[in-house]
Amino acid sequence: MPEAIWISFAFGLGLLIKAVGLPPLVGYLAAGFVLSGLAASPSIGISAEPTAVLAHIAHLGVLLMLFTVGLKLKLKSVISPEVIGGSLLHFAITCLVFTPGLYLLMDISWYVAFMLAVALSFSSTVLAAKVLENKRELRAFHGRVSIGILIMQDLIALLVMSLAAGQTPSQWALIVFGLPLLRPLLYKLLDASGHDELLVLLGMLLALVIGGMGFEAIGLSSELGALVFGAILANHPRSQELAKSLWSVKEIFLVGFFLQIGIGGLPDTNAVIFAIVAALVLPLKGILFFFLMLLFRLRARSGFLTALALTNYSEFGLIVASIALPEWLIPLAITVALSFLISAPLNRLAHPLYERFSHRLVRLESHQRHPDELPISLGDTRVLVMGMGRTGTAAYDWLQTTEARLMALDSDLPKVARHQAKGRNVVYADAEDNTFWEALHMPSVEAVILAMSDIEAKLIAARMLRKLGFTGYIVAHTMYADEAERICEAGADDAYLTMSETGVALASHLLDRIPPVPALVSDKAG
Repeated sequence: MPEAIWISFAFGLGLLIKAVGLPPLVGYLAAGFVLSGLAASPSIGISAEPTAVLAHIAHLGVLLMLFTVGLKLKLKSVISPEVIGGSLLHFAITCLVFTPGLYLLMDISWYVAFMLAVALSFSSTVLAAKVLENKRELRAFHGRVSIGILIMQDLIALLVMSLAAGQTPSQWALIVFGLPLLRPLLYKLLDASGHDELLVLLGMLLALVIGGMGFEAIGLSSELGALVFGAILANHPRSQELAKSLWSVKEIFLVGFFLQIGIGGLPDTNAVIFAIVAALVLPLKGILFFFLMLLFRLRARSGFLTALALTNYSEFGLIVASIALPEWLIPLAITVALSFLISAPLNRLAHPLYERFSHRLVRLESHQRHPDELPISLGDTRVLVMGMGRTGTAAYDWLQTTEARLMALDSDLPKVARHQAKGRNVVYADAEDNTFWEALHMPSVEAVILAMSDIEAKLIAARMLRKLGFTGYIVAHTMYADEAERICEAGADDAYLTMSETGVALASHLLDRIPPVPALVSDKAG
């Protein structure tokens, strides 16, 4: 069974590549090329011909990837001028510049030149998301802008794929417009599926069967079906839990996609030259993103970090090429791998790089600031609650009966809106965003409660509060004793263990109902 050998090669090279700080998918591509090279030697006896099994696994990986993209498709994350305008302008300018350039420099048709320009216009969702997550910047302003642009690019890629496939919809395709009516039923299924294997099976059922096969049956793209069903569930509170449960399954299937490309054949000289030239012009992609972000009034720092996260080529370009330009898959695969080799190290150095060039970049900023980057003033607030989950909300509600000068911060915009609708004084801010701390004014604050769920957010907040010169009382909660020690070392005065405090509260409620029995010692003595 050749697939067993292929998986071994993919794991080995993926592990090796991960050890040097690069995404494992570069190793999967390399494994395919190595297998293709070994198969060329009859004495080794390794088979490296693409099989129907591998092709099927690759297709399932693409569908699951699009389904998880759909789960992130919340309108609030993409409906902003910098996301819509930045992504569309970048796509248009890239295609307008690259298409004639490729046509003039290479012996290809206008159609092929245009499709190559489209494939090169996208940035990697996988790499950018992992880089931002590793640096804990997914919720920072530049992180949200980056992810929004990537989602817009994924939508553009899906449109291109549908047009390139040339499928003619049947009369039943009109059913698609009624799919939003299924949302209540799908929500109930998601609620009933629990947190274990049924949740994973529900995701696969919607992505592969109802979305994938269902859309194919009515003459539409299976990729479109997977994305649509993901988008229908995007606003459910458990949509991100579903996405996380499918993450490993999707990654395993995508191994087949990258292996399939490599096994398709070794790159020739022309493919390598194409990839090197594309890598050399990669900085232009980042520069264009940077100036577009400045055009939409982002600060130089946010524009720089957003542009750097998007300065790479995308695995989505390979998916587009697999449908529209299958003969260009290998050159584009080498191009994507090279861009990752460049982008991953640069993103790890993003903040030091900005500090080095900030004095030049700041001069390019607009005098008008983006609304999300305006300085935050806490006014006469005396007590501040950071994080409005269950613990933070309970603390806020208990304090507001006696404390008039109370304010809370949270990094989840929908959650902030819900609290504001209930009359709580809650505003949006992300403790992990340096921009927030740089612009913060808190002249009257005397005490801060750190109620965020993430330990890193608490550590950052405690350090930054002390760095800003705050001398008041800082208290936090946590689940673990070692985390409590770290929080206190970071600058907090106290860090209470959540379960211990819950036990004390339960015991105090019990004593309110059942008076303690006296003379317990004398009973033992008797």
